[in-house]
Formats: sequence, C-alpha cells, structure tokens
Amino acid sequence: MKYEWRKQAKNLYLPKNKPEIITVPSFKFFMIEGKGNPNSEDFSEAIKVLYSLSYTMKMLPKKGILPEGYFDYTVFPLEGIWDLAEEARILDSLDKSKLIYTIMIRQPDFVTDTLAQEVIEIVKKKKPHPLLDKVKFNSLEDDLCVQMLHLGSYDDEPKTFSIMENYCTQNNLKRSSKIHREIYISDARKTQPDKLKTILRFKVEPS
Repeated sequence: MKYEWRKQAKNLYLPKNKPEIITVPSFKFFMIEGKGNPNSEDFSEAIKVLYSLSYTMKMLPKKGILPEGYFDYTVFPLEGIWDLAEEARILDSLDKSKLIYTIMIRQPDFVTDTLAQEVIEIVKKKKPHPLLDKVKFNSLEDDLCVQMLHLGSYDDEPKTFSIMENYCTQNNLKRSSKIHREIYISDARKTQPDKLKTILRFKVEPS
C-alpha cells in the first residue's frame, strides 16, 4: 500500500490551527544549509536540488533499481529549520538577509547512507548543479515540541508564534531556543499568500 503522509501521518503534517504538544521521532533528510533571504535565487535553487534528489529516490524502481525494503510513497513536503545570526537578534525588525537556515525533505526509512549517496551521484550525472556538493543526508529528532498550523503569509508568522508561546506558558513549558521549524504544506509558487498553510514547530522543555 502506498504511504501517503497526508493520510498516515496527520499528527505530523496536518495539525489544527491551534497549539498542540507533539513528540517528533527521528527521521532522515536530504538537507542544504545556507544563510540569507529566502526570497533569493540561491534559496530557490536549493529547493530545486532537494526536490530533484527526492523524486529521483522515489522513481528508482523505474530505472531498474529496487532498494531493499522499498515501498511506494508520496514525496514528503519541504521543511526548513530557521535561526537568526547573533548580530541580528537585537534588531527591532527582522533582517531576512541575516537568516540562517537548513532546508530539507524527509526520506523514507528504507533510505540508507549508501543509497542516499548513490542518488546524489545519479543526479550529479543527470542534472549537474554546484549545490549538490553541499547536500547532507542526516537524521534529526525534535522530540518534545509545540506545533500549530499557520494560515496566511509568512510575514504574519509572529502572531502565530505569540499564540504558541502563550500556550507554553499556560502548560508550564518553555521554548528550548529561538530556533524553529517550518513545514510547507502549500507551494508558495502556486498559492496566494493569504491561503498558505505552514506548520510552525519549536522544541520545548518543562519551565
């Protein structure tokens, strides 16, 4: 049976637009680290590279390659881990050029380090790109988090974060750091800003 994250992992990818506590297990990702404005061409190119790798992985059986444990699945959504350079944290407004990010796409459990590297090499031969040399394949585990579905423009996210932080206060929790994760359920290239759906998530600990 085809694994579809919208159906089989609703708790991770389709939360309600109100805060909730969740424990996020370890998952594997293709990822690219960077710094700067997410509206830049470099950021767009990094996204293209990640999707190229992810769809190559999914389509391996059509190339006559059947990895051990392979199962059909829907490619996972783009995610981003966001931080801010130290010198920008004291500013009254967000300077997007000072953002530090890791953008990534989750890979199925059957993907090993060796298989991930093989797919990187396949893409290098088919669609060479300098960013392929920056791709990492790692596991990440968020553990205890608070998350919420944000509806609307990315620029309006502070309002949702405020709701989430109030929820933490009411539940004797605190953010572990200012770093947060975003999961992009909508394609910003095809969706009006006020219709965007983005999961916001940050790690928490008892206060």
